[in-house]
Amino acid sequence: MAKPRQSSFRRILVSKILLLSVPVLLIGEIVAYKKARSSMLETARQNLTESAIIKGEKIVETSAALKTNLLSASQTTVIQSGSNGDIKQFLSQLARQLPRQIDCIQLTNPQNGHIIASVCGDQPIGELKFPIASDGVNVEAILPPKIGTSGRRDLRNKLQLLLSAPVYDSMGGLRYALIVRSTILQEKIKAKPGSLTGSTVVIADDGTILSHPIASRVGTNIEQHTDASRLKKIVKTALAGKQYFLHFFFENEGEELLAGYTAIPSPTTKGEQKKWVIIAVTSLDNALYGLRGIQLILIVLTVGLISASVLASLYLARYLARPVEQLRDYAINLHLNQSAEPIPHNFKIREFNQLAQALEQMVERLKAWAEELEIAWKEAKAANQVKTQFLATTSHELRNPLNIIINCVRLVRDGMCDDREEELEFLKRADDTAIHLLGIINDILDISRIEAGKLSVVLQPIDLRQVLKEVINIQSVNVQQKGLQLNIPQLNELIPVNADAAKLKQVLINVIGNATKFTDDGSITISTKILRSHDDKFEVFVCVTDTGLGIDPAQQQKLFRPFVMVEDSTARKFGGTGLGLAISRNLIELMGGTITLKSAGLNQGTTVTVSLPLIDASLLPGSGGQEDSGNVTLSSGDQTVRGIKQTAEEVAQKKSHFPSTLSKEVKNSKLSMQNAKS
Repeated sequence: MAKPRQSSFRRILVSKILLLSVPVLLIGEIVAYKKARSSMLETARQNLTESAIIKGEKIVETSAALKTNLLSASQTTVIQSGSNGDIKQFLSQLARQLPRQIDCIQLTNPQNGHIIASVCGDQPIGELKFPIASDGVNVEAILPPKIGTSGRRDLRNKLQLLLSAPVYDSMGGLRYALIVRSTILQEKIKAKPGSLTGSTVVIADDGTILSHPIASRVGTNIEQHTDASRLKKIVKTALAGKQYFLHFFFENEGEELLAGYTAIPSPTTKGEQKKWVIIAVTSLDNALYGLRGIQLILIVLTVGLISASVLASLYLARYLARPVEQLRDYAINLHLNQSAEPIPHNFKIREFNQLAQALEQMVERLKAWAEELEIAWKEAKAANQVKTQFLATTSHELRNPLNIIINCVRLVRDGMCDDREEELEFLKRADDTAIHLLGIINDILDISRIEAGKLSVVLQPIDLRQVLKEVINIQSVNVQQKGLQLNIPQLNELIPVNADAAKLKQVLINVIGNATKFTDDGSITISTKILRSHDDKFEVFVCVTDTGLGIDPAQQQKLFRPFVMVEDSTARKFGGTGLGLAISRNLIELMGGTITLKSAGLNQGTTVTVSLPLIDASLLPGSGGQEDSGNVTLSSGDQTVRGIKQTAEEVAQKKSHFPSTLSKEVKNSKLSMQNAKS
């Protein structure tokens, strides 16, 4: 399987930073651009709407003022009864006084249409049409002449009204018609760039276009054009008094426009109760004229930010990668640093300092483990040596009893005894030696059961006093034979414990026996005391103190390991296999207690303390309390066999076959004895 492609930490860091930052930056720029564009379009729409409202109000105000002025002029005395010269002078003066929107004023004869007086030539501009409006003034919109007819088109975008009012004489008869042509809206088609006042489009509610930047559309209906649907939608929305935002295209120009609009009452006489739609339009490019500067700023900003991102990512990659590279170099060259150089630290980033600390701790742990492995190797070698010593000692301990048994039996068999009493003495010696040999074999079997997790105890409530008295009675003979003083406790009160009586007796016999064996003169003191433990429970402590050989404090913990003696000379002098305390420790721990050994040093005596938890005295048999609910059996597999290190396990496994071999040798010895007898 091919290995994945690898890259340096710096390169990956730079690429990831750029891969994340540049798209985010570009997306941000795009969002900002779209936001600016939509904001400018909304501003343009609002400005166009305000412009349309202002233009509509201006049309309404101008048409109302013209109607008022025309009505007042038609009622003057000069017009009604003056001579032609006075009338012409009055019209000239009136043209100067009226607003500049007035293009022409004529006074005509309504009967034949002859011009009585005019300020704009001899061509008639219109006629008085009947019926007359209720306010006395007729108003109509003037549309430009169609293409192909006579007349000259004005390419400017404008809206003209024709106002006419009757003039009555003093008798109330119709004498003249006063006609005024006015341009109420006029603007250049091309506005300044960025201007949002817009061009004006005026559409009647029936769809007739009254004013338009494209002159060919004036006088036509919106249904005749390709963008009719959108124009009709604008007209409908404006007449309903709603605001609407829309782009649309003019047919001839193909230019996208933006519109703002409003509706005003129609100023024409025929347009009573009707409305005009005033639309202010501008091109989309003009509405977004300021966006070009924003685009340039965004481009410069994008280039600058990308460059800054590249520089920042390079700096950040160096800032983050340098500690990693230092830690990498330290880890790679760790086996080459004979002088144990310190690990790099004091970084500005907390996590790297924590990583350096963790790496330093790992190195320290590795060193500690190396030392432990070296110690374990030494202990394994020592355990192997202990095995050898144990086998030699055990062979000696087994051969001597067997030789004694063989010799005693042969003496009796060969009739070399003087009398029956001497035969019994040899047989008793053989019997005692066989019992001693059996004890050694039992110890070996017990330690084998311990290592296999099969040694068990049967726990039941007992009185510790009774067990202790029996042990003292057994061991007092040996103590007296050595000429030692034995100090024993009074044991007046019950000492209830939960233990295996036989196994507890075995432990106490071993402890007192060791004290007797290793004490040549002085005394052996047995004492008991009851103390409260750390968990507020009571424990009984049995202390066996002697004035014998004593043990070096550095060697004391070794005594609880199987097959271990303090010195080989001790084994040669006092005998034994070194299994007693190891077996005792496991038995006491199975009973829930502890066994400890203390000695101030060589020739300063030894104290062995056995502790067991106290139980309620009512649980003892025959106490009259609660009946025993049954015995509890615990095996050595239920808890760890302490004192045997992992490094000595192989040695223990090799010795596990020793008891069976030893039993076979004992059987062979017995067969040899039978053969010799025969």
